[in-house]
Amino acid sequence: MSEKKVDRRAFLKTASALSGAAAAAFGFSPQNQNSGKPRKPQQFSLAHLTVLGCAPPEMTYIAARAGYDFVSFRIISMRLPGEPDYDLAANKEMLRQTKTALAATGLKVHDVELARIQDGVDLKSYVPAMETAADLGARQVITSIWTPERNYAINRLAELCDLGKKAGLTMNLEFVTFANVANLQEAIAVCRAANRENCGLLIDTLHFNRSRVTLDELDAVPREWFHFAHVCDAPKEIPSTNEGLIHTAREERLYPGEGGIDIAAIVNRLPEVPYSLEIPNIARAKELGYAEHAWRCLQTARKYFSAHPRV
Repeated sequence: MSEKKVDRRAFLKTASALSGAAAAAFGFSPQNQNSGKPRKPQQFSLAHLTVLGCAPPEMTYIAARAGYDFVSFRIISMRLPGEPDYDLAANKEMLRQTKTALAATGLKVHDVELARIQDGVDLKSYVPAMETAADLGARQVITSIWTPERNYAINRLAELCDLGKKAGLTMNLEFVTFANVANLQEAIAVCRAANRENCGLLIDTLHFNRSRVTLDELDAVPREWFHFAHVCDAPKEIPSTNEGLIHTAREERLYPGEGGIDIAAIVNRLPEVPYSLEIPNIARAKELGYAEHAWRCLQTARKYFSAHPRV
């Protein structure tokens, strides 16, 4: 048996721990997680959509064993068919287990999602999740816009920022190719109109590519709006239907370097920010298991960025 296979077997065995006691048995502690290893300049977070079948405690152990710096939780469900609900504000036992996992591994929560702006949603319903996010140490929240009423969207984004400010949180508007704010120019216009200091803009390399944004457009965005980026790859051919766009985004993203997106060209136009690896691939997760899939996401990202250094 090869050394590589032995290492992965050990990784898979330890990554599925779900309690503080299990974590201690595996040797996790805030002090020894990266013992003897200098921190690499590029920081990575494991986005929840990559391992959505894992609850936050399990996800945290998987991320720590794989070598991530942060975790990014989806604690506000989109209520999609079959989507797990990880409402930590309501599930006190899961919240307790999550805190135990974070303390045991030394990982930090970078951001949470998804505070969607859409017709009929009372934004105050997100407050418990925001308070929980702040309690866990997060400072960033992802939002997106799913209403065609532009003035309504602008007012609601301003309101969301005001609610988040009370908890020390920044709202990061992500343009999603199949949402109502679907490209960079629309996102810039909405953020400028909302006019809140704690309003940021999130670039996802998939949606950047699928909405055919040009690199020069990034230069018009204030640098302070960028707090992190979603990184993944995808096939070169862009789907021509919303159904095709949605399928790729939620079920079939690729590891960095596998597809046709010039990831480096995009992120190198941004300030140096953490990269949240959002790479859902249902077939691979089923074949490999979430722990191995998360590990491969990080290893391929490191390899890609090593081969494409920032200029």
